[in-house]
This record gives sequence, structure tokens and C-alpha cells, in this order.
Amino acid sequence: MPALLSRGGGGLQLPAMNPQNLLVELFVEELPPKALPALGESFARTLAASLQSQGLAASDVKPTPYASPRRLAVRIPAVAAKAADKAVAQKLMPVAVGLDADGKPTPALLKKLGALGLDADAAPRLRREGEGKAETLFIDTVAPGATLAEGLQKALAEAIAKLPIPKVMAYQLEDGWTTVKFVRPAHGLVALHGADVVPVQALGLTAGRETHGHRFEAQADPIVLRDADSYADQLREQGAVIASFDARRAEIAAQLQAAARQAGPGLHPIDDAALLDEVTALVERPNVLLCQFDPAFLAVPQECLILTMKANQKYFPLLDAAGKLTHRFLVVSNISPADPSAVIEGNERVVRPRLADAQFFFEQDRKKRLEDRVPGLDKVVYHARLGSQGERMRRVQALAGGIARQIPPSFPVEQAERAALLAKTDLLTDMVGEFPELQGIMGRYYAAHDGEDARVAEAIEDHYKPRFSGDDLPRSDVGFALALADKTETLVGLFGIGERPTGDKDPFALRRHTLGILRMLMERGQGIELSRYLENAVPVFSGVAGFSDPSADVQTFLYDRLANLLREQGWTAQEVDAVLALSPQILANVPRRLEAVRAFAALPEAAALAAANKRVGNILRKSEGAKDGSGFNADLLVEPAEIALSQALNAVAPQVQQFYAAGDYTAALKMLAALKVPVDTFFDQVMVNAEDPALRANRLALLARLQEAMNQVADLSRLAA
Repeated sequence: MPALLSRGGGGLQLPAMNPQNLLVELFVEELPPKALPALGESFARTLAASLQSQGLAASDVKPTPYASPRRLAVRIPAVAAKAADKAVAQKLMPVAVGLDADGKPTPALLKKLGALGLDADAAPRLRREGEGKAETLFIDTVAPGATLAEGLQKALAEAIAKLPIPKVMAYQLEDGWTTVKFVRPAHGLVALHGADVVPVQALGLTAGRETHGHRFEAQADPIVLRDADSYADQLREQGAVIASFDARRAEIAAQLQAAARQAGPGLHPIDDAALLDEVTALVERPNVLLCQFDPAFLAVPQECLILTMKANQKYFPLLDAAGKLTHRFLVVSNISPADPSAVIEGNERVVRPRLADAQFFFEQDRKKRLEDRVPGLDKVVYHARLGSQGERMRRVQALAGGIARQIPPSFPVEQAERAALLAKTDLLTDMVGEFPELQGIMGRYYAAHDGEDARVAEAIEDHYKPRFSGDDLPRSDVGFALALADKTETLVGLFGIGERPTGDKDPFALRRHTLGILRMLMERGQGIELSRYLENAVPVFSGVAGFSDPSADVQTFLYDRLANLLREQGWTAQEVDAVLALSPQILANVPRRLEAVRAFAALPEAAALAAANKRVGNILRKSEGAKDGSGFNADLLVEPAEIALSQALNAVAPQVQQFYAAGDYTAALKMLAALKVPVDTFFDQVMVNAEDPALRANRLALLARLQEAMNQVADLSRLAA
């Protein structure tokens, strides 16, 4: 049996057959608009990936997704009718089990071959792999490639199962017995390979070539698709539907801009990507119309009017060149009548009661001063263990006053405490009760109406900032003190009762609050020391049962988040590690420290000095002597190299300290270049661990002085390779 001695693998892969473009469509009832983009992308991506994994589509194929209110579809180019056959290496059993002493198949091997549909005649095709006891028998077989019908059935089931459905519906099929679960009831399935229908099934439907267009404006129903490539064109021409989500979105954006230009010079629709996405998911063939409302409503804060038009009606308010709301707005209609006046009048009639409600809330709210609402905060629960909003307000008030005392030259303590007193009172107003998104904004309007200091009113709005990455910081020192106090109270309070983020769970958005704190401290917190600032926040929770001082853990959490933030901003892990290793207390100085470290790393002497710094650290860590330079005595220096290092250090250290104190960190680190030669010479010629205890202690103290001089801006040892 000479074939039994063959080794190695390999096999032949036949070319795919009859590649043609493939179209798959699920026709359904109206899909949830906010989920539509994700559903469309997922359906296309998963279905294409499954076909690729089965060898029916090339690995670099780019599917074209389609998603409209009533359909999910995908077009995949160059899909094979049948995947290529593949050579498969089938592992059988160890040689010692499969072959007897004469090299002939054992009953166990014959049984295994039989299970694979083979007989003893297949023995010559056996091959060996491995050596000794690990030597194993394999047989090469050819696995037939999947047909498109088989592969698409599998891909379709996988694509449906993996859809990010926000909420599943259960419905019955026409037989009255079978229950199907899907995002919305499905009524049609199309699967075309070129011009041929692929016989697949899903959700109780059998694939065909018929689909449906616009509910009211389609020229034909059903639409009989000619082939996979005619899908988008036939839907547009016969069905009055723009099937592509991206194409429909671009069409809406273009129509909005054109309608705004026609409405008047300088007018433009509000820029809201989420609203544009949602409207795109609500219409099949967009038609933008210009409408208007009574200008008298403009006396209401524009944020209220804009929000009610966007949230409730999905309208696009028109703003003037200065960003001020006008009495005109744009509607994206799903129908295109010859005379749109009835559609325009209907939308104008619908929006009026919405704006009237906002006007009523605004007028009613202003009848009661914010200050008079303060007692009501004690009746609103903030957290079961942290008490009411009133208790929280008093904690924030104390923190805001303390922070304001650290903000020269204004020291806006009185204004910060006043703003803290009123900051949450708009939660008790009708307007914020109807539109929670307006909290803070309405507080500013109502405070201004009450005659509060302008900085107090502004701070009430700004204390929620920054609300997200890239958001503006509070405009004034008062707003800064209040915003920092508000976020600190949340972070320290929840950490103190054990409510901390774990993994991907962060129900109280503490990571977002932390990023806001970091941005404020880095960009505006020049006079605030981190440890003292956190320690000062602890006493305000003295009355909370079960509260445990979390300041150390909060500081660690802040540094961890800061490290991530800095790396995202483009600083290297080494640079960030070097600076944060010293736990800098003034976070406003961190960017300049990083810039200094980067400039230092570019010096020719940097690598040697970083390595020496690491060596010094290791020596001091392992030594039993003093860890600082307080015990250094120049009279005990005996070796020329240690004398030279001491003299160089005496010359350089004061200048380093001077630049450091002035905040010129780059100059401070560049001064260290002068130490390279004496440091290298010291380590070449001086034995640190001398037998004489006095000499040894003195040399350790000298190295401690060197480390102190080098590591004021950053721990330079972290830059060593």
C-alpha cells in the first residue's frame, strides 16, 4: 500500500459557476423609523457575509443595502449559482489504531471509512501526518460546494436572526395557526439571481419576483421585477419609491436647502442629523413643502418651539442668518399632489395646538418664581440612598461655593451658591415636565424673568455642560463652579454608596460625568488640586447612611479615564504613562507636561537619560537606605565621577526647578540633557553599593537627588525601551 506512506495535504478548488448579481428583499409593514438604518445595514452585511463564508460570493464583494419604511433589501454582485467544490482533509484516527502490523486497514478503520460512505478501495488514498505516537491517518475527499438555493436559505435565516430588532412582534400567518416573530409582519419575499427566482423561504413566505411600491402613488401594483439590477429603477419609476436610504436622505437634504432658499434670503433649515435620519425612514418618496405659523408664537423661547416641532411633528424649523427662529418651517411629505395646498394647510393646522401648549406652559410657569419652587425639591426623589433633589441641591450648593473660592480673581461664591439653589427648580415646571430635554434652558429663561443676576441665570443652563464629547464648557466662572460641583456630587455620591460602573454597564452615566469633570479641570481648573478637591467633596455626604469615603477610588477612576482621553487625543501610551505616573494634581498642566515629554523624547540624550532614570529607580527601590536626597553630604564624595555628577546636578537642578516653577516644562526637561555625560560616567566608574555604609548611603542620596531633579515634570523612566 504505497499510498499509505504519502504525507502532506492540499487539494483542488474548482472555479465558481455562473456568477450573477443577486437581489433579496423582505417586504414588511412600516418599520420603526429610528431603527431602520441599523436594520438595513445589518440585513445587507450579514447576508453578504454568510454567502462569502460559503464560497458563493467573493471576499471583497460590496453589497448595496436598501431600506425604506416598508422594505429591507440588498443587492450583492457576482454571486455564484454554485460554490466551488473543496478538497477536505478528513482526520480519521491514529496510525497505530487504523493500521495493523502489516500496514493493512484494521476493522476500526474500515468502520470509520464506511461511516463516511467509503469502502476498503479508498485505502490507497490514505495519507499520514505527524511523527511517532502522534502520527495520524487522513483521507482527502471533495466536498461539493453549496448551491445558491442552499446557501441563500442559510444566509437569509442568519440575516433575519441577527437583525438588531428593538422589539419583536408576534403575528399569525394566513393559515391562522402558525405564529411568526419578527420586527413587523412580513408580506413578501423576493430573491432574484440575475433574472431567475431563487427558491428560498423565510417567515412563512416563498420567494418570488413581485414587490410593491408607494401605497398611494405607485403606477403598478404589484411590481414584477425583471431582474436583480432593475430593482431600484423599477421601484422609482413604477413604484414611486426611492429604495436606497442614503439616496433618499440626500434627496431630502437637497430639497430642504432648495425650499429654504426659496423661502427667503439667509434662511436655512435646522441642522439635525438624527431628525433627518428619522424623516428619511418615514417617507418613501419625499416632497418638501413650506409652511408657516402665527408669528405671535415667537414670543415663546425658540428652544421650546423648535423642540415641539422636531419631536412631535418631525418638522424642520427655518432659522435666519443669525440662527434665530422664524415663523416658517418645512414639512417632508410622503405624497406629491398636483395642488399641495391641502397638505400645507393640514400641517399648519396640526402644529398650532402644539405651539399653543408650549405658549401656555411658558406663561403659566412664569407666574411662580424659581425661588418659590425650592421647597418642592424636597418632595422629589433623587436616589433612594442619597435622598431628595432638595438634599442634593444643598450638597451641590456647598461644593459650588467651595470651588468658587478657588477661582481667582472673581471668587464668585455668592453667585455660585445662588445658582446652585435654583439650578434644579425648573424640573418642577410644566415646560420641563413636558419636554425634559429643556431642563436648564428653561431655568435660564425663568431666572432672567425673575430678575436674577445674568451670570446666575446663565449658570443654571450651563451647569449641565459639557453634556457630550465636544460640547461647549460653561461660559462663566459661576457656571464652571456649578457644573463642576454638580458632576462631582454625582460621581462622589454614587461611588460612596457602591454604585460604580462595571464592564459595559454604567446606568448613571458616570463615565460621561467623569469626562466632563476632566475637561473642565484640564481647560479651566488651573487653581484646583485634585486630591484636595475630592477630599472636600466627602464631608457634604456626612448625613448619608452607609456612605464610605471614595475619594481615593474616584481619583484612580479619574486618572484611568484621563489616560484613555489623552490617548484618544493622539498622545502615545508612553507619554501618557510618564506624565500620569506622578499623579499630577493640577490637571490643567497636563497638556503642557505632555508637550514637554514629547520635546524631551526628541533630544539625542533622551534615551540614555530615560534608561539611567529607570536604573536609578530600580537601585533606590531595592536599597535599604534613604529614598530621598535629604541625607546627602558633599564632603563624603571621593570618586571623581561622583564629584562631577554632584557638581553638574548643583548647576542644573536649580535651573530645572526655576523653569518648573514658572510652568515652562519643556525648558525644564531640556536642561536635563547636560546631565547625560556625568550620569553615564558615574555608572561606568562608581560602585553605588560600596562596602562603607556611609559612602553607600551618600551615593544613594545623590541618586535620589538626581531622580528628584529629573522626575518633576514626568517619570522619565517610563520612556525607557
